[in-house]
Amino acid sequence: MANATADSLGTGRRKTSVARVRIRPGSGKITINQRPLDDFFHNVKDRAAVLAPLESTGQLEAVDVIIDVKGGGMTGQSGACKLGIARALKGHSSELEPALRQASMLTRDGRMKERKKYGLRGARRGTQFSKR
Repeated sequence: MANATADSLGTGRRKTSVARVRIRPGSGKITINQRPLDDFFHNVKDRAAVLAPLESTGQLEAVDVIIDVKGGGMTGQSGACKLGIARALKGHSSELEPALRQASMLTRDGRMKERKKYGLRGARRGTQFSKR
């Protein structure tokens, strides 16, 4: 363990969401915006995404996680939390990095919404052709 007694910090981003994650040794309590995990993320897929880094490293019952997440929607926020937890775990203990990297949890998903262009109805859709 690099710094087993101190808090480890990690920042995760996905789409327009930003999650600031703090990890400290504890009993496995996860708090997101001062709310429990089950209360914040109602969708099972989003909850699984948040828990994935902890499960793949076996730290589910060993650390407490405190997350402050802003922006975007539920899927973006859960992805941001996932990356933030993975980065904080890497800072917490460098032995966990190979497992996280093998599960590709330390890679930022760079896909963003494409901007709307002038003369079009969306990013790529044009106006409907009218013969008369």
